[in-house]
Amino acid sequence: MGQIKSCREKLKANSKSFLQLGQILSLAGNEVRLKILFLLEEENELCPCDLSDILGMSIPAVSQHLRKLKDGNVIEARKEGQTIFYSLRNEHLKILRPFFKIINQQNLVTQTV
Repeated sequence: MGQIKSCREKLKANSKSFLQLGQILSLAGNEVRLKILFLLEEENELCPCDLSDILGMSIPAVSQHLRKLKDGNVIEARKEGQTIFYSLRNEHLKILRPFFKIINQQNLVTQTV
């Protein structure tokens, strides 16, 4: 019985973190959005036109994914003239960075095989 109570207390104490991580992973569960997040982590910020060129997608398609990420508060926007630049929100960097590190390590492993 002590173990169950302890586990419930741990879940309750971390409920906000579980909610935040669940939302981020839900949005990042789409391959295109995961690639966008990866690129934003690598480059710090990018505009939709650059993401469109990199991903080989139309600007409207990229913008739709960016809107979902922005609505989910995973990324933020900065306007410079007519151009909008997107970047990862700092509080999400620490959550996503380990996943991107794994992706980079897997790439190194597959290149050496």
